[in-house]
Amino acid sequence: MSIDLKLANFVVTGGRGFLGGHVCEALAEAGVSVNHVHPTGKSEFDLCDKNQVEALYLKLKPDVVIHLAAVVGGIGANQENPGRYLYENLVMATELIEAGRRYGKLKKFVGIGTICSYPKFTPIPFQEDDLWNGYPEETNAPYGLAKKMMLEQLQAYRRQYGFPGIFLLPVNLYGPGDNFNPHSSHVIPALIRKFDIAIDTRQEEVVLWGDGSPTREFMHVRDAARAVVLATERYGTGEPVNIGVGMEISIADLAAKLAAIMGYDGRVVWDSTKPNGQPRRMLDVTRARREFGFSAEIGFETGLRETVIWWRNNKGRFPVLQGD
Repeated sequence: MSIDLKLANFVVTGGRGFLGGHVCEALAEAGVSVNHVHPTGKSEFDLCDKNQVEALYLKLKPDVVIHLAAVVGGIGANQENPGRYLYENLVMATELIEAGRRYGKLKKFVGIGTICSYPKFTPIPFQEDDLWNGYPEETNAPYGLAKKMMLEQLQAYRRQYGFPGIFLLPVNLYGPGDNFNPHSSHVIPALIRKFDIAIDTRQEEVVLWGDGSPTREFMHVRDAARAVVLATERYGTGEPVNIGVGMEISIADLAAKLAAIMGYDGRVVWDSTKPNGQPRRMLDVTRARREFGFSAEIGFETGLRETVIWWRNNKGRFPVLQGD
Protein backbone atom coordinates (compact mmCIF):
# COMPACT_ATOMS: atom_id res chain seq x y z
CA MET A 1 0.00 0.00 0.00
CA SER A 2 1.42 3.40 -0.99
CA ILE A 3 0.89 6.44 1.23
CA ASP A 4 1.14 10.18 0.74
CA LEU A 5 4.10 11.11 2.93
CA LYS A 6 3.05 14.77 3.20
CA LEU A 7 -0.27 13.83 4.82
CA ALA A 8 1.15 11.42 7.41
CA ASN A 9 2.28 11.86 11.00
CA PHE A 10 5.53 9.97 11.67
CA VAL A 11 7.18 8.46 14.72
CA VAL A 12 10.81 7.48 14.11
CA THR A 13 12.10 5.40 17.01
CA GLY A 14 15.82 5.88 17.40
CA GLY A 15 15.30 9.05 15.39
CA ARG A 16 18.25 10.82 16.99
CA GLY A 17 20.62 7.99 16.20
CA PHE A 18 22.88 7.41 13.21
CA LEU A 19 20.38 6.10 10.67
CA GLY A 20 17.42 7.74 12.40
CA GLY A 21 18.76 11.25 12.02
CA HIS A 22 19.32 10.71 8.32
CA VAL A 23 15.83 9.22 7.89
CA CYS A 24 14.33 12.33 9.48
CA GLU A 25 16.35 14.46 7.05
CA ALA A 26 15.22 12.30 4.11
CA LEU A 27 11.59 12.72 5.16
CA ALA A 28 12.07 16.49 5.21
CA GLU A 29 13.63 16.35 1.73
CA ALA A 30 10.55 14.40 0.59
CA GLY A 31 8.35 17.30 1.70
CA VAL A 32 7.25 16.12 5.14
CA SER A 33 6.83 19.00 7.58
CA VAL A 34 9.14 18.91 10.60
CA ASN A 35 5.98 19.21 12.73
CA HIS A 36 4.87 15.80 11.45
CA VAL A 37 8.10 13.90 12.24
CA HIS A 38 8.64 12.82 15.84
CA PRO A 39 12.07 11.29 16.53
CA THR A 40 12.09 9.46 19.85
CA GLY A 41 14.82 8.17 22.13
CA LYS A 42 15.01 6.19 25.35
CA SER A 43 14.99 9.37 27.43
CA GLU A 44 11.41 9.98 26.21
CA PHE A 45 9.98 6.46 25.87
CA ASP A 46 11.47 3.20 27.12
CA LEU A 47 10.36 0.85 24.37
CA CYS A 48 10.91 -2.19 26.58
CA ASP A 49 8.16 -0.89 28.88
CA LYS A 50 4.66 -1.79 27.69
CA ASN A 51 3.07 1.21 29.39
CA GLN A 52 5.50 3.67 27.85
CA VAL A 53 4.99 2.18 24.39
CA GLU A 54 1.24 2.66 24.77
CA ALA A 55 1.89 6.23 25.92
CA LEU A 56 3.91 6.85 22.77
CA TYR A 57 0.93 5.98 20.58
CA LEU A 58 -1.52 7.98 22.67
CA LYS A 59 0.66 11.09 22.86
CA LEU A 60 2.17 11.24 19.35
CA LYS A 61 -0.75 9.74 17.38
CA PRO A 62 1.31 8.36 14.49
CA ASP A 63 0.03 7.31 11.08
CA VAL A 64 3.42 5.70 10.39
CA VAL A 65 5.99 4.19 12.75
CA ILE A 66 9.51 3.69 11.44
CA HIS A 67 11.20 1.47 14.00
CA LEU A 68 14.96 2.13 13.95
CA ALA A 69 15.73 1.91 17.67
CA ALA A 70 18.12 -0.95 18.37
CA VAL A 71 20.81 -2.11 20.75
CA VAL A 72 23.67 -3.04 18.46
CA GLY A 73 27.45 -3.21 18.08
CA GLY A 74 30.31 -4.98 16.37
CA ILE A 75 31.57 -8.53 16.93
CA GLY A 76 33.11 -7.77 20.32
CA ALA A 77 30.00 -6.02 21.62
CA ASN A 78 27.82 -8.91 20.42
CA GLN A 79 30.04 -11.39 22.27
CA GLU A 80 29.83 -9.34 25.48
CA ASN A 81 26.07 -8.67 25.37
CA PRO A 82 24.20 -11.64 23.84
CA GLY A 83 21.42 -11.63 26.42
CA ARG A 84 20.91 -7.88 26.40
CA TYR A 85 20.94 -7.66 22.61
CA LEU A 86 18.43 -10.49 22.27
CA TYR A 87 16.08 -9.27 25.00
CA GLU A 88 15.94 -5.55 24.29
CA ASN A 89 15.68 -5.84 20.51
CA LEU A 90 13.04 -8.56 20.77
CA VAL A 91 10.92 -6.76 23.36
CA MET A 92 11.06 -3.33 21.71
CA ALA A 93 9.66 -4.68 18.45
CA THR A 94 7.14 -6.95 20.14
CA GLU A 95 5.66 -4.17 22.26
CA LEU A 96 5.62 -1.59 19.45
CA ILE A 97 3.84 -3.91 17.03
CA GLU A 98 1.28 -5.17 19.55
CA ALA A 99 0.53 -1.67 20.82
CA GLY A 100 0.28 -0.50 17.22
CA ARG A 101 -2.26 -3.22 16.51
CA ARG A 102 -4.37 -2.16 19.46
CA TYR A 103 -3.99 1.51 18.51
CA GLY A 104 -5.69 0.62 15.23
CA LYS A 105 -4.86 3.74 13.23
CA LEU A 106 -1.51 2.90 11.63
CA LYS A 107 -1.20 3.20 7.88
CA LYS A 108 2.23 1.57 7.96
CA PHE A 109 4.77 0.08 10.37
CA VAL A 110 8.30 -0.07 8.98
CA GLY A 111 10.50 -2.63 10.74
CA ILE A 112 14.26 -2.46 10.22
CA GLY A 113 16.03 -5.80 10.44
CA THR A 114 19.66 -6.74 9.91
CA ILE A 115 21.84 -8.71 7.54
CA CYS A 116 22.97 -10.59 10.68
CA SER A 117 19.67 -12.52 10.51
CA TYR A 118 20.82 -14.48 7.48
CA PRO A 119 22.25 -17.99 7.94
CA LYS A 120 26.01 -18.20 8.42
CA PHE A 121 26.58 -19.96 5.09
CA THR A 122 24.04 -18.24 2.86
CA PRO A 123 24.80 -18.48 -0.89
CA ILE A 124 26.10 -15.25 -2.43
CA PRO A 125 24.28 -12.98 -3.14
CA PHE A 126 21.89 -13.30 -0.20
CA GLN A 127 18.30 -13.59 -1.44
CA GLU A 128 15.35 -12.90 0.83
CA ASP A 129 14.01 -16.44 0.34
CA ASP A 130 17.19 -17.81 1.99
CA LEU A 131 16.51 -16.08 5.30
CA TRP A 132 15.23 -19.19 7.09
CA ASN A 133 17.61 -21.73 5.54
CA GLY A 134 19.99 -22.06 8.50
CA TYR A 135 21.27 -20.60 11.76
CA PRO A 136 22.96 -17.17 11.86
CA GLU A 137 26.70 -16.71 12.46
CA GLU A 138 27.21 -17.49 16.14
CA THR A 139 28.68 -14.20 17.39
CA ASN A 140 25.73 -12.23 15.95
CA ALA A 141 22.99 -14.85 16.40
CA PRO A 142 21.12 -13.41 19.44
CA TYR A 143 20.82 -10.00 17.78
CA GLY A 144 20.01 -11.47 14.37
CA LEU A 145 17.36 -13.83 15.73
CA ALA A 146 15.68 -11.07 17.74
CA LYS A 147 15.37 -8.99 14.58
CA LYS A 148 14.13 -11.97 12.57
CA MET A 149 11.32 -12.49 15.06
CA MET A 150 10.12 -9.00 14.23
CA LEU A 151 9.61 -10.18 10.65
CA GLU A 152 7.69 -13.23 11.88
CA GLN A 153 5.48 -11.08 14.10
CA LEU A 154 4.76 -8.61 11.30
CA GLN A 155 3.81 -11.40 8.92
CA ALA A 156 1.65 -13.15 11.53
CA TYR A 157 -0.13 -9.90 12.38
CA ARG A 158 -0.68 -9.18 8.70
CA ARG A 159 -2.34 -12.57 8.24
CA GLN A 160 -4.53 -12.38 11.33
CA TYR A 161 -5.20 -8.67 11.76
CA GLY A 162 -4.33 -7.05 8.44
CA PHE A 163 -1.51 -5.16 10.18
CA PRO A 164 0.31 -2.96 7.62
CA GLY A 165 3.87 -3.93 8.47
CA ILE A 166 6.87 -4.04 6.11
CA PHE A 167 10.37 -5.32 6.88
CA LEU A 168 13.70 -4.12 5.48
CA LEU A 169 17.09 -5.85 5.75
CA PRO A 170 19.92 -3.32 5.42
CA VAL A 171 23.60 -4.16 5.07
CA ASN A 172 26.34 -2.61 7.21
CA LEU A 173 25.98 1.17 7.15
CA TYR A 174 28.68 3.81 7.37
CA GLY A 175 29.05 7.54 6.91
CA PRO A 176 29.42 10.85 8.77
CA GLY A 177 28.14 10.69 12.32
CA ASP A 178 28.72 6.95 12.70
CA ASN A 179 29.43 5.34 16.09
CA PHE A 180 33.18 5.68 16.74
CA ASN A 181 33.20 4.18 20.25
CA PRO A 182 35.86 1.41 20.09
CA HIS A 183 33.77 -0.83 22.39
CA SER A 184 30.68 -0.87 20.18
CA SER A 185 31.53 0.45 16.71
CA HIS A 186 31.32 -1.50 13.48
CA VAL A 187 34.27 -2.15 11.23
CA ILE A 188 34.59 1.06 9.19
CA PRO A 189 34.58 3.56 12.09
CA ALA A 190 36.75 1.16 14.11
CA LEU A 191 39.36 1.04 11.33
CA ILE A 192 39.27 4.80 10.77
CA ARG A 193 39.85 5.44 14.46
CA LYS A 194 42.66 2.87 14.69
CA PHE A 195 44.50 4.21 11.65
CA ASP A 196 44.09 7.82 12.75
CA ILE A 197 45.47 7.11 16.22
CA ALA A 198 48.35 5.16 14.65
CA ILE A 199 49.18 8.15 12.44
CA ASP A 200 48.99 10.61 15.34
CA THR A 201 51.17 8.44 17.61
CA ARG A 202 53.49 7.20 14.82
CA GLN A 203 52.74 3.54 15.40
CA GLU A 204 54.58 1.23 13.02
CA GLU A 205 51.80 -1.35 13.01
CA VAL A 206 48.07 -1.68 13.57
CA VAL A 207 46.60 -4.94 14.87
CA LEU A 208 43.19 -5.92 13.48
CA TRP A 209 40.81 -8.73 14.40
CA GLY A 210 40.59 -11.96 12.40
CA ASP A 211 42.54 -12.82 9.28
CA GLY A 212 41.09 -10.25 6.88
CA SER A 213 39.41 -12.82 4.63
CA PRO A 214 35.68 -12.21 5.37
CA THR A 215 33.80 -10.04 2.92
CA ARG A 216 31.25 -7.41 3.75
CA GLU A 217 28.88 -5.11 1.91
CA PHE A 218 28.67 -1.49 2.96
CA MET A 219 26.10 1.18 2.17
CA HIS A 220 26.28 4.89 2.87
CA VAL A 221 23.79 5.97 5.52
CA ARG A 222 22.18 8.59 3.26
CA ASP A 223 21.44 5.91 0.66
CA ALA A 224 19.93 3.74 3.41
CA ALA A 225 17.76 6.61 4.65
CA ARG A 226 16.49 7.24 1.13
CA ALA A 227 15.66 3.53 0.80
CA VAL A 228 13.66 3.60 4.05
CA VAL A 229 11.63 6.59 2.89
CA LEU A 230 10.98 5.08 -0.56
CA ALA A 231 9.82 1.81 1.01
CA THR A 232 7.63 3.70 3.47
CA GLU A 233 5.97 5.55 0.62
CA ARG A 234 5.67 2.80 -2.00
CA TYR A 235 6.00 -0.71 -0.53
CA GLY A 236 3.10 -2.52 1.03
CA THR A 237 3.55 -6.30 1.14
CA GLY A 238 4.75 -8.59 3.91
CA GLU A 239 7.79 -10.03 2.13
CA PRO A 240 11.18 -8.88 3.49
CA VAL A 241 13.33 -6.66 1.28
CA ASN A 242 17.12 -6.43 1.15
CA ILE A 243 18.53 -2.90 1.25
CA GLY A 244 22.06 -2.74 -0.08
CA VAL A 245 24.46 -1.99 -2.88
CA GLY A 246 25.13 -5.44 -4.33
CA MET A 247 28.91 -5.41 -3.80
CA GLU A 248 31.39 -7.08 -1.46
CA ILE A 249 34.88 -6.27 -0.29
CA SER A 250 37.20 -8.27 1.96
CA ILE A 251 38.12 -6.76 5.31
CA ALA A 252 41.77 -6.92 4.24
CA ASP A 253 41.05 -4.91 1.10
CA LEU A 254 38.92 -2.47 3.10
CA ALA A 255 41.78 -1.94 5.55
CA ALA A 256 44.22 -1.35 2.69
CA LYS A 257 41.84 1.12 1.03
CA LEU A 258 41.32 3.08 4.25
CA ALA A 259 45.04 3.10 5.05
CA ALA A 260 45.72 4.58 1.61
CA ILE A 261 42.97 7.19 1.92
CA MET A 262 44.21 8.22 5.37
CA GLY A 263 47.91 8.16 4.56
CA TYR A 264 48.94 5.38 6.94
CA ASP A 265 52.01 3.52 5.62
CA GLY A 266 52.70 1.19 8.56
CA ARG A 267 52.09 -2.55 8.79
CA VAL A 268 48.70 -4.16 9.24
CA VAL A 269 48.90 -7.25 11.47
CA TRP A 270 46.00 -9.70 11.68
CA ASP A 271 45.17 -11.33 15.03
CA SER A 272 43.70 -14.65 13.90
CA THR A 273 42.87 -15.61 17.50
CA LYS A 274 39.97 -13.15 17.22
CA PRO A 275 36.76 -14.15 15.40
CA ASN A 276 36.15 -13.34 11.76
CA GLY A 277 32.37 -13.33 11.96
CA GLN A 278 30.32 -14.44 8.97
CA PRO A 279 32.55 -15.58 6.06
CA ARG A 280 30.84 -13.58 3.30
CA ARG A 281 28.05 -11.02 3.00
CA MET A 282 26.50 -9.54 -0.11
CA LEU A 283 22.85 -8.92 -0.87
CA ASP A 284 20.70 -9.49 -3.91
CA VAL A 285 19.05 -6.08 -4.25
CA THR A 286 16.68 -6.93 -7.11
CA ARG A 287 13.50 -6.79 -5.01
CA ALA A 288 14.11 -3.26 -3.71
CA ARG A 289 14.79 -1.98 -7.21
CA ARG A 290 11.72 -3.72 -8.60
CA GLU A 291 9.25 -2.97 -5.81
CA PHE A 292 10.03 0.65 -4.94
CA GLY A 293 12.74 1.83 -7.32
CA PHE A 294 15.69 1.96 -4.94
CA SER A 295 19.30 1.79 -6.10
CA ALA A 296 22.28 3.04 -4.11
CA GLU A 297 23.95 6.13 -5.56
CA ILE A 298 26.94 7.07 -3.39
CA GLY A 299 30.24 5.54 -4.52
CA PHE A 300 32.14 3.58 -1.88
CA GLU A 301 35.43 5.46 -2.05
CA THR A 302 33.59 8.79 -2.10
CA GLY A 303 31.67 7.74 1.00
CA LEU A 304 34.82 6.55 2.79
CA ARG A 305 36.61 9.82 2.12
CA GLU A 306 33.63 11.80 3.40
CA THR A 307 33.53 9.68 6.57
CA VAL A 308 37.26 10.12 7.19
CA ILE A 309 36.96 13.89 6.77
CA TRP A 310 34.01 13.96 9.19
CA TRP A 311 35.95 11.99 11.78
CA ARG A 312 39.02 14.22 11.54
CA ASN A 313 36.87 17.33 11.89
CA ASN A 314 34.98 15.95 14.89
CA LYS A 315 37.34 13.60 16.72
CA GLY A 316 38.08 16.22 19.38
CA ARG A 317 34.59 15.57 20.72
CA PHE A 318 35.42 11.90 21.33
CA PRO A 319 37.51 11.00 24.40
CA VAL A 320 40.42 8.59 24.14
CA LEU A 321 39.12 5.32 25.61
CA GLN A 322 40.72 2.15 26.88
CA GLY A 323 40.96 -0.08 23.83
CA ASP A 324 42.21 2.68 21.53
